[in-house]
Amino acid sequence: MTTFGFVHLEFLGWAALWTIGLSAMAFVGGGFLGLLVALARISSVGTLRTLASGYIQLVQGTPLLVLLFLIYFGIAILGFDQVPAIVAAAAGLTIYSSGFLGEIWRGCIESVPKTQWEAAECLALSRWQRMIRVILPQALRIATPPTVGFLVQIIKNTSLASVVGFVELSQAGKLINNSIFEPFTVFIVVAVFYFAMCFPLSLWSRNLERKLNVINR
Repeated sequence: MTTFGFVHLEFLGWAALWTIGLSAMAFVGGGFLGLLVALARISSVGTLRTLASGYIQLVQGTPLLVLLFLIYFGIAILGFDQVPAIVAAAAGLTIYSSGFLGEIWRGCIESVPKTQWEAAECLALSRWQRMIRVILPQALRIATPPTVGFLVQIIKNTSLASVVGFVELSQAGKLINNSIFEPFTVFIVVAVFYFAMCFPLSLWSRNLERKLNVINR
């Protein structure tokens, strides 16, 4: 019987790279949509606020697994060509990320001291000028630790992409285990790969949060 060897380790390494790539796509796409949602949440237009709030509640209330199924199989049911697994996985994770990042960033924007908003108004800047030049730079500093922390969650959640046929790290581990039947060895190695990807980000997030707390004292 075949035992766990270098060829399996190499396969897991490539799968880890696909996991990182999928996480990056979800983070960039989700970040862009999330910023739009966050700005809509604090908009002076009531309709935008309502729509953004409804979007966040819908996304946060829908399990990622269900979202992936709806995108991958729902498009085919509607009569369109079935999308590739990576497209469905990236789209699902992007929508999922945007709902959470939008709410995180909305809170960070609103946590900027009221005196900063008032000072920006005294400069006779328009609402968008105040937002871009004064508020967002300060909100960015506040938002960095929780954003990095959420990136760790995105990496972990890529494991659900296997339900639409995308071979990421955890799915690669399952495939290897099905061929050599060494679950303990295989998934210990898979766990090490996940740890190597997530632990540095967790440390960075805690370090950023600690620095922010020192600055705010």
